[in-house]
Amino acid sequence: MKKLTFIALLFLCLPLWSQKVKNDTVRIKTSALCGDCKSRIEESMTYLKGVKYASLDLETKIATVIFVPTKTTIDAMREAISAAGYDADGVKAVPEAILRLAKCCQPNGH
Repeated sequence: MKKLTFIALLFLCLPLWSQKVKNDTVRIKTSALCGDCKSRIEESMTYLKGVKYASLDLETKIATVIFVPTKTTIDAMREAISAAGYDADGVKAVPEAILRLAKCCQPNGH
């Protein structure tokens, strides 16, 4: 009887295990200036749980991030970029983080 119950439970839960997780994409405007800025912003995204991919286009200063919405939020991504020393959409960079950037990466540095 226990074996039959286990098998029935397994078949009931199987659809839950096989569901694909849906990813979302967001584009965040940043204050990046150079390749070092690009590296810092992309690296700051890799530490967030749920982020699958992050890439910054220096020409447009837009970070494109693919993420799992059940594991992180767009606000968390903006905060991570801000904590790295850069503006992210309407979220201003953390002043202390700006001071840790190389002079050329600080506002008006280039």
